[in-house]
Amino acid sequence: MEMTGSQILLECLRQEGVETIFGFPGGAVINIYDDLFDSPIHHILTRHEQAAVHAADGYARATGRVGVALATSGPGATNTVTGIATAYMDSVPMVVITGQVPTPLIGNDAFQEADIVGITRPVTKHNYLVKDIKDLPRIIKEAFFIARTGRPGPVLVDFPKDVQVATDKFHYPDKVNLPGYKPTYSGNARQVEKAVEMILGARKPVVYAGGGVSSPEAGEGLTQLAELIQAPVTTTLMGMAAFPKKHPLSLGLLGMHGTFFANMAVTESDLLIAVGARFDDRVTGKVETFAPHAKIIHIDIDPTSIKKNVRVDLPIVGDLRDVLDKLVKRLSEENEGVSGLIDETVNWRQKIEAWKEEQPMRYEPSDKEIKPQFVIEKIREMTRDDAIITTEVGQHQMWTAQFFDFSQPRTFLTSGGLGTMGYGLPSALGAQAAFPGRQVIDISGDGSFQMNSQELATLVQFNLPVKIAILNNNYLGMVRQWQQLFFKKRYSQTIMEVPIDFVKLAEAYGAKGLHASHPDEVEATIRRALEIDGPVIMEFKVAREENVMPMVPAGKSLNEMVLAS
Repeated sequence: MEMTGSQILLECLRQEGVETIFGFPGGAVINIYDDLFDSPIHHILTRHEQAAVHAADGYARATGRVGVALATSGPGATNTVTGIATAYMDSVPMVVITGQVPTPLIGNDAFQEADIVGITRPVTKHNYLVKDIKDLPRIIKEAFFIARTGRPGPVLVDFPKDVQVATDKFHYPDKVNLPGYKPTYSGNARQVEKAVEMILGARKPVVYAGGGVSSPEAGEGLTQLAELIQAPVTTTLMGMAAFPKKHPLSLGLLGMHGTFFANMAVTESDLLIAVGARFDDRVTGKVETFAPHAKIIHIDIDPTSIKKNVRVDLPIVGDLRDVLDKLVKRLSEENEGVSGLIDETVNWRQKIEAWKEEQPMRYEPSDKEIKPQFVIEKIREMTRDDAIITTEVGQHQMWTAQFFDFSQPRTFLTSGGLGTMGYGLPSALGAQAAFPGRQVIDISGDGSFQMNSQELATLVQFNLPVKIAILNNNYLGMVRQWQQLFFKKRYSQTIMEVPIDFVKLAEAYGAKGLHASHPDEVEATIRRALEIDGPVIMEFKVAREENVMPMVPAGKSLNEMVLAS
C-alpha cells in the first residue's frame, strides 16, 4: 500500500511509541496536520513554537521518553531554536520536525524559507534534510535512535513540502546501522578496578552527581554507592532530584549558589567521584582552585565531556547504570576494605556535619512581608512527594534548588545549561500532558513568566491543571542582585515599572487567579490552588530586594563564598 510522506511520518512516529506531540501549524506542514486529524497521536496546540519545544522537553524529562515537536518552515522553524538549544545543553532526548519549502525552491529565498539545518547544526546532536521519500523511514528511525542513545539530545528533521505529498510503499526498518555512531555502554573493567582502589584509599571522598543520574535506575545506583562507602553527595542543578535532599549524606547543591558545606567539602576533599556531570563554570568557580587536593574519577557516557573543563585522574566511559552497578558489586566484595574506609572517614563526616551546623541553608523570616523562600517551603510541605516542579530561570530557580527538598528523580525540571527564561510554564505543560493525574507546579518569577505567558491558553484549552506560583518582586531579580552587589546598586533596566495584575491575566485566559501579599495568606493561597481542578496562577508579592545566598562571585573559588548580602 502506498502512502504519502506525511502519512509515512505519522506511521513512523506511531511505531516509535509516540503518543503526544506539541506543535503549531503552518503552510509548510499543512499536509501533516491534515493527516494528524485522523491520527491516534494526540497533538497539543501551543501558542508559540518555542513553547512547543519546551513542552516536548518537559515531557521528555518527566517521562524519560523522546519528546516530539512540530513546526512549520521559516519563522516557525527559527522559533524552535531556543528550545532546541535548551534541550541540547541539558541532554534531553527530543525529535523536532520542521516543515520546509519544496526541494526545488531550497536556496532560492522562497517564502518562509530558512536554512534550519544550518542554523541548528551547533545545537543539535544531529539533523537531517529529507530529500527523498524513500529515505524518510530510515531517517525517522535514526533520529529517535540518536536522540535516546548515548548522551541524549535533540535531533532535527527538516521535511520539505514536496516530499510530504510524494508517495511510496511504507516499510519501517527493524534496526539502525550507523557505523560512525557506537556509544560505549559497558564501563571498562580495569578502569572500574582502579576506581575501587582509589575509593578504598580515600580519606575525604565526595560524590558529585550531575544530570546524567536523572533516571530512576541511575539514581538508585548513586544512592547504593554513597550508602555503601558512606560518602557525602553533592549535586548540580540538573542532578538535584536524583539524590534525596533529606538523606543524611546529602550536601545539596554545589557551586555558585550551592551550600556552604557542599562547597567546603569539595574544596577539602581528597577524592571526587564525578557521576554524569560536566564540570560547568557555575559549579567549579575558579577552575584553577577547584578541588585542589582531590584526585578525580569522572564517569560519563560522553567521552567528549571528560577532561573538557578540569583535569581527571581516572576516566570511565560508559552508561552510568552499568558503571555504578559494577562499582557497587566490586566494592561489596571488599568487605574489609569498605569497613576500613568507613572507619577512616568518620572524622571527615563529622567535619561536614559541623559545617552544616555552622552554616545551614537559611534566610531571615518575616511576619510583615512574604519571603520567597517561605513560599517554596510551604509549597513543598503541601504537595505530594511525586509532584513535578518546573521553574523558569532566575532567583526563584535558585531558591527552589536551595529550599525544595526533592526526593525522586524526574521531579525537578529546569533549564540548567542555557538558562532559558520562559522555560518553566511550557515545560510544566508537557509534564502535565504526560501525567494528567500528578501535581505539576511551575515556580516562576514575574520577569520569566511573561516570556511564555501565552501558554495559559494552552493549559485552559487542553484542561491541564498546572499550578503557577509567581514570586513577584517587580524586578528582574537575579540581574538586580548582581547590580546591587557588584555595580553599586545602579539598577539599569531591571525594574519592572508597570505592575501586572496576574489575577486578571489568569482570568482573561479563563484560568483562576489568586493573590497573596502577607505571610499569613501564603498557606491558604496554596491550599486553595491545589483544590481547584484546572490551571491556577498564585501571585505572591514577595520581599523586593531579597537575595539568593550564599553566592560565589564570578572568578572566585568555591571557598570564597559571600554568605549574606
